[in-house]
Amino acid sequence: MLKIIKNIQDYTIDGSSSVEDALRKINTTKHQVIFVIDSNHVLVGSFSDGDFRRFFLENGNLDSNVSILSVMNKECVSLSDETSSEEIIRTLNGKINSIPLVNNNGQVISVVELSQSSFDVGGYSISNDSPSFIIAEIGNNHQGQLQKAKELIDKAKDAGADCVKFQMRNMDTLYGKSHKENSDSEDLGSQYTLNLLSKFQLSRTDLFVAFDYSYKKGIVPLCTPWDVESLIDLENYGMEAYKIASADFTNRLLLDAVIQTGKPMFCSTGMCSEDEISATVKFLNEKGANFVLLHCNSTYPAPFKDINLNYLKTLQGYSENVIGYSGHERGISISIAAVALGAKVIEKHFTLDKNQEGNDHKVSLLPEEFKTMVENIRQVELALTPKALRTLSQGEMMNRQVLGKSIYAKQSMKAGEKLSFNKLGIKSPGTGIPPYKLESIIDNKLISDIEAGSILNESHLSTLEGRKSSYKFSRPYGIPVRYHDFESLTENIDLDFVEFHLSSDDLLLEPENYISSKKSDRIGFAVHAPELFPKDHVLDLASFDDTYREHSIEYLKQVVASSQKLNHLFPVTKKPVLILNAGGWSENNFIDEKLKITKYDLIEDALSKVEEMAQDINICIQTMPPFPWHLGGQRYHNLFVDPDEINEFCSRTGHSICLDISHSMMACSYYNWSIDKFIKLVGKFTYHIHISDSEGDDGEGVQMGKGEVEFGSLISSLNENIPGVQFIPEVWQGHHDNGQGFWSALKYLENEGF
Repeated sequence: MLKIIKNIQDYTIDGSSSVEDALRKINTTKHQVIFVIDSNHVLVGSFSDGDFRRFFLENGNLDSNVSILSVMNKECVSLSDETSSEEIIRTLNGKINSIPLVNNNGQVISVVELSQSSFDVGGYSISNDSPSFIIAEIGNNHQGQLQKAKELIDKAKDAGADCVKFQMRNMDTLYGKSHKENSDSEDLGSQYTLNLLSKFQLSRTDLFVAFDYSYKKGIVPLCTPWDVESLIDLENYGMEAYKIASADFTNRLLLDAVIQTGKPMFCSTGMCSEDEISATVKFLNEKGANFVLLHCNSTYPAPFKDINLNYLKTLQGYSENVIGYSGHERGISISIAAVALGAKVIEKHFTLDKNQEGNDHKVSLLPEEFKTMVENIRQVELALTPKALRTLSQGEMMNRQVLGKSIYAKQSMKAGEKLSFNKLGIKSPGTGIPPYKLESIIDNKLISDIEAGSILNESHLSTLEGRKSSYKFSRPYGIPVRYHDFESLTENIDLDFVEFHLSSDDLLLEPENYISSKKSDRIGFAVHAPELFPKDHVLDLASFDDTYREHSIEYLKQVVASSQKLNHLFPVTKKPVLILNAGGWSENNFIDEKLKITKYDLIEDALSKVEEMAQDINICIQTMPPFPWHLGGQRYHNLFVDPDEINEFCSRTGHSICLDISHSMMACSYYNWSIDKFIKLVGKFTYHIHISDSEGDDGEGVQMGKGEVEFGSLISSLNENIPGVQFIPEVWQGHHDNGQGFWSALKYLENEGF
């Protein structure tokens, strides 16, 4: 199909430019060739990097400051802007990929090229790799009222539609000037439709006002011309693309007129036989039309048994272009299924009241229904995201650890002893060597002792990264610990502090039973509050449920009490940091921005109640990712994700922040923010740092250097904006194999100059 580009700025360069300017433009735009024009936009030549190579071979001059006029190809191929599509297609061949179209004065009006994979509408590039382009079909559901049309536009935008579509008819052209007088003699169905159309049309002027309003609201307007006269009016307005109704899919006069505009066409195929679809597609291809075929059943409403959704695959075979679906059935499920089958355009009728006069309303979606459809389509698109290999998500890794199994020792064994089947078994949890490796480790010798019932780890069989006695950093450093592994993980290493990651069960323990004063007297400590409490209670100080929020406050007070017990055991730390995930998550989607303000107020109020007993504790609220993992599943997080909101909250309340690098990098990845700007905004409130790598917007706790974080620039930013603040490497499962993940992380950060 032909792709006609009216905005030619990226395809042209002024003749006063240098070769260097032209090469830079080619590199930026990725176009193979650009066209040279004079000050009056008259075409004077073309230029490609091949022209530059030719010039160099002929002249031996590599000076890129020479004028483009001396290097360009003066025999540039161009065509008149009145050239037929068939002639353009014949001219475009393997050697010529794009052609400038010029007017009678030789001025470049547009550039045309062949495109088989995508086309652009209103800033959207629709292709097999793009999100679905979702059209809210308003049609005449505005009931002929401009104000109602504007309200429908507003609601469609709020519901997540990319485009609003209208219809334009010249009633005199379609039905004759006497259509009003003759309507009484029409068949019943025609009479009903004719009366509706006559009554509920928007005037030409009001339609254009509605289009302008759509652009103002940031949603693309589209229109169906039902006749050539309407098409001319829409062209004079500057409509970017057209919808061809099913009734006109075989109307070659109208189709040809639309093709000659060079604009993209969305073509519904309802009411058409197989032969008619085949013949029309052939006609469109021969004409070089820029089109998308929409599968459609033109019944209002269409019975589910008649929809034949698998026909999308057949339609794909008729055209090399993307395909779509225009639905008139009840509900939203069919449109969602169409996306799963490859539809890249979805059109559904849209109304404010299904009980209004007109059969379109009966098959239309209300704003909330349309919004639900859009949300479900976007979810399906995420689920369809292709990945080359089957990889485990963070949630799967968490569940695999809990539900999976490991090889364990049935009996105690000494270093040097050979492993055999009778000495090994399989049991949960999945924290050690996985069962599938059982046969491969038979006859291997242990390099360290193992007790009966213990999980077998890689460190029992091979030497892993050893801990050093000390690491050199420009700030205090520590590691995460639990009560039960405090002694082993702090052995033979000079740490500045430890961070106790507490579970709700740990709150019932006496820490002095696990911690010797020999070690606690010389290092500091911090505490990470549990997120999960009894009966699946995920702590949330921002819950709108008063009872739930009060329970969260009481649980947090228990954490403060445990922190105060530790305070007596670690005299080096005068006012320990208590890291807190304060809450603000939601189950199914992000919440409205206005609700976030109330939730921040709820957190401020809750913390004021806790701080009455926590004068000797510095509560630091942790920065959060957009998609946290709770109970082995994913939720949505709304608070302490945005650096501007964090800045405002801390400036207003005086609260401190624990900057979690992995969490905030995932937020930056999802929202396309700069981590450097993030750090600069929250740095002055940061009293504690968690650092690890990350992947995408939900892969947290990744080992340093194994994810997407650029640690060189990150560390420079941290050293500049948050110097001297203590940190821990919060690598997921870093405590396994006696802390191997922590030692590798510390070594990496030390080498990076942290």
